[in-house]
Amino acid sequence: MQKTIIQKLNKTFKVGTLFATMVILNLDEANAQVEKEKNVKAFEFLSKAGASGFDRKALEFENGAVVSAHPEATAVGVAILKKGGNAVDATVAVKFALAVVYPNAGNIGGGGFLIYRSAKGEIASMDFREKAPGLAHKDMFLDANGDPISDKSKEGHLAAGVPGTVSGMVELHKKYGKLKWSEIVEPAYQLADKGFRLTKQQVRELNRLKSKFQQYNPLGTALIKENGEWKDGDFLVQKELANTMRLIRDKGRAGFYEGEVANYIAEEMKRGGGLISKEDLKNYHAAWRKPIVGDYKGYKVITMPPTSSGGIALVQLLQSVAAYPLSTWGFNADSTIQVMVEAERRVYADRAKHLGDPDFWKVPQKELLTPAYNKSRMANLNWDKATPSSEIQAGEFGKKESEQTTHFSIVDKEGNAVSLTTTINTSYGNYVVVKGAGFLLNNEMDDFSVKPGVPNYFGLIGYEANAIAPNKRMLSSMTPTIVEKDGKLFMVVGTPGGSTIMTSVFQSIINVVDFGMDMQQAVNARKFHHQWLPDRVDIEPNALTPEVQKTLEAKGYTFYKRGSIGRVDAILITKDGKYQTGADPRGDDTAGGW
Repeated sequence: MQKTIIQKLNKTFKVGTLFATMVILNLDEANAQVEKEKNVKAFEFLSKAGASGFDRKALEFENGAVVSAHPEATAVGVAILKKGGNAVDATVAVKFALAVVYPNAGNIGGGGFLIYRSAKGEIASMDFREKAPGLAHKDMFLDANGDPISDKSKEGHLAAGVPGTVSGMVELHKKYGKLKWSEIVEPAYQLADKGFRLTKQQVRELNRLKSKFQQYNPLGTALIKENGEWKDGDFLVQKELANTMRLIRDKGRAGFYEGEVANYIAEEMKRGGGLISKEDLKNYHAAWRKPIVGDYKGYKVITMPPTSSGGIALVQLLQSVAAYPLSTWGFNADSTIQVMVEAERRVYADRAKHLGDPDFWKVPQKELLTPAYNKSRMANLNWDKATPSSEIQAGEFGKKESEQTTHFSIVDKEGNAVSLTTTINTSYGNYVVVKGAGFLLNNEMDDFSVKPGVPNYFGLIGYEANAIAPNKRMLSSMTPTIVEKDGKLFMVVGTPGGSTIMTSVFQSIINVVDFGMDMQQAVNARKFHHQWLPDRVDIEPNALTPEVQKTLEAKGYTFYKRGSIGRVDAILITKDGKYQTGADPRGDDTAGGW
C-alpha cells in the first residue's frame, strides 16, 4: 500500500522517494493519532455506563510517585521519598505499612515478587514467594480414596507455606537501600501501635468474616471487635503486631525468622496442626532471579520469571497478538476481544503443563518465549467461531485469590523504579492470626496442584510441574512489570487478582500502547479474562457493548458476568518527564507523590 502511494506521489508531483516516504510517515502518524483518539472515545463511552469512581482522572508528579492499595501506605511511601529515600527505601516502608493497614493482602505472613530498575537501566528481579514446609508431601490434601479434601488447602494452619516477605525486604534493602533499616520500618510500627482509621470497605470485610476469625483464632485477635461490630471511623490498633514490627525494626531478619516471633509461629502450628517448623523459618531465603525481557512493538517489557508464571504468560500474550492491528480494530471491539481471548486460551494451557518452581522442574522458558512458537499457536484461530478449550493443549517441546493479592508501583526522583506484587493468596489468607505475633498467615499451599487436573481456588489447572514437594515454591500468577521505551523508563505496572493478574497487566499495557489511553484511563478500563478452563470469558459490568457481546456469542463464546477484575496500580512517564499515576477505583487504592 505504502509503495503504491509513493509511486503516485513521484509521478504526479515529481517529488523524490525520500520526500514521498516522509509524507507517508506523517500520514501514518496522523492516522495512528486518529485511531488512538477513536479508542479513547470508545473507552469513555463504556465508562459512562460504569459505577462511580471509574471516571477518576490521572494525577501527575515531578519528583516521585507511589501508587498502592491503601491511602496510609501511599502516604508512608511519599514521606520516605521526601525524606531523601530512594524507590527501594519507599518500597520496604510501603510493604511493611501494608502489612498493618491492609491485612487481607499486605503481609509479613506471605510472600511475593518484585522487579527493580535503576535510573541507569540496571534490572533485577526477586522471588520471595513462600515455600512448602519441610514436612509437606504430594498427597497431603487428599483423602484415603485419593480425592481432594475440600477447604483443607485453603483454610486453617495446614494451608500455610513458609513466609518470605521479611527475607525479601531485608535482601532488597541490603542491595539497593539508602536510608537506615530502622528508619523505614518505623512507620509500620507506629501504625500498628497507635492504630489507623478503617476504610468503609475494610469495615464491611472484617464484620463479614468475624465468624471465620473466631473459628480459627479461639484465643482472640485484634481483627475481632470485642463488643459488637466494627463501624465507620473506628481505629484498628494491633499491639501484638506492633511488637513484631518492633523486633523486625531492631533485629532485621532475625526479628522474624528467629527468637520470639519464630517461637510464636511454632506454637501456633502446634496448636492448629500446621507444618511450619523453626528450621523451615531459619532456612528460608529469598532468591534473586534473572528477569524475563520481551519486546512488544518497540517497547521493552521487563517482567518476572518462574516461580511466577506471570512473566512468561505476559510475554507470550503480547507476542501472540503483536501481528494483529488492535488499534485499528478498536478498544474492546469484537475482533480485538476475540484475538486476545484466543491468545489467553492458549497461554493458560501452556501454563498448566509447563510452569513450576525452576529449582524443582525444568521449565521450557526459551521455547515458550520464542515469537515463532506463539505465532504458530494462533495459526488455527477461526474468525467464524470460538476455539473450544477441549481442542487446545499445551505445546510440546520434546523435553522435560476473593482474589486478594496486592500490588504497588514506586518511582523516585532519580528514576529508580520498583514494581512489587505480594499476597497471602485469598482474602485474609487462611484466617489464622499468629497468637502473640499478630499477623495473618497465608493459604498458599492451595497454589500447588493438590492433584493433577484438579482446579485450585481460582479455577487454575496444574499438573506434575506444580506438584507439592518439601521446600518447593508454589507457582504464582503475580506479574510485576516494568516497561521501557527507547532505553528509558516508560511504565511501572502490576495488579492483584489471582488467575486474572496476567490478563489484567496484558490489557493495561495494550490500553496505553495500542489504544492511546493515559495511565488512569488504562487502569479504569473495564476488563475481561479467559484462562483456558473453565471455557468461558469473564467480564466486568459494562466491559462490552451489547452489540459486541451478541456478535461474539453468535460465534460460540460464553460470557460470565462477575465483579471487579484486578486492581491495577501503575505509573507512566509522560513525554515531558512527569510521573502520571493510575490508582485503581475498584478498591481503596491511592496515588501520591510530590
